[in-house]
Amino acid sequence: MKRVLGGIAVAAVCLIFAAGAIAQQPVFTKFDVPGAGSGADQGTLAFSISTAGSIAGYYYDSDSISHGFLRAASGTIATLDAPGAEGTFALSINDTGAIAGWFYDANYLSHGFVRAVSGAVTTFDAPGAGTGINEGTMAAAINAAGVITGYYLDASNVYHGFVRDADGTIVTFEAPGAGTGDFQGTLAFGINTAGTIAGAYVDAAGLNHGYVRSADGVITTFDAPGTGNTGTYGRCINTAGTIAGYYSDATDLYHGFTRAASGAITTFEAPNAGTSPLQGTMPYGINTAGVITGRYLLWNDFNHGFLRAASGPIGTFEEPAACKTCVTIPESINTAGEIAGYFSEPGAGYSGFMLTP
Repeated sequence: MKRVLGGIAVAAVCLIFAAGAIAQQPVFTKFDVPGAGSGADQGTLAFSISTAGSIAGYYYDSDSISHGFLRAASGTIATLDAPGAEGTFALSINDTGAIAGWFYDANYLSHGFVRAVSGAVTTFDAPGAGTGINEGTMAAAINAAGVITGYYLDASNVYHGFVRDADGTIVTFEAPGAGTGDFQGTLAFGINTAGTIAGAYVDAAGLNHGYVRSADGVITTFDAPGTGNTGTYGRCINTAGTIAGYYSDATDLYHGFTRAASGAITTFEAPNAGTSPLQGTMPYGINTAGVITGRYLLWNDFNHGFLRAASGPIGTFEEPAACKTCVTIPESINTAGEIAGYFSEPGAGYSGFMLTP
């Protein structure tokens, strides 16, 4: 059963700013994990990049089984599987090289894990996590201190947030207003060096709202202006407490936003983003300087990458350059502005990439 969340070649990619000028020629490095499948929905998916340029992610082999990987800045790739895993998803790497993620076992029960720099893997379960099929614990992000956040699904199919200290202590939490029906509740997606968490919750009507949780447990909820049918998603947070995410309007079109620590929200669109339902702009990563990366959907529903400077200008990119029918999905950006993500060409599997400014 496949569970889905979302060789080396080097090429130059054009980064085009909204005014239309070529701002720079960053280097696009493609990579594939040895053993990754090449069929549709197989291959290598890079999800997180550290300040040192190490990348964590997962890949699907030729049997569509997922495994984690760590790609060092030198390009060396090591694979990883959590103990007892039938499928492993490495989703976040911190600046010490520790990796957090989740896996599912032979009973399709999910568990969190953390992999130390030494390679030792520790598994864990949030208190209250369900023990049935497709229930359990999903770790989403780890900060420099080794504090992990994520969410779990209980036996009633309700989501709850959690934070796990480096010593293994786990605290669960709920956003105010979170629903208690099927697949409602609280989800946590990002954590910064101070332990502040960004995420989203689903209310009793099925509408998503953003929230920020301070390290001492205070939760503030918010909605981007113009939020409509689906709602607001707080996706990632940097050291300054700025959150990047996306929201959908009344026509189900997605828009990007930033929320400053003060609470001020700024919305934005990637150039040429589609304007039909389920198209638009979706930020996924933000670095310490406030530079944001993510994806946007064109009118033909193909995904392309964007890079938004903290001052507002937005550049777009894809690989291969000018491939309008490719899927390019940036997931993470580090302090140096290096971006990690994955892409695919029509009819092919995914490859990981690193975009270096």
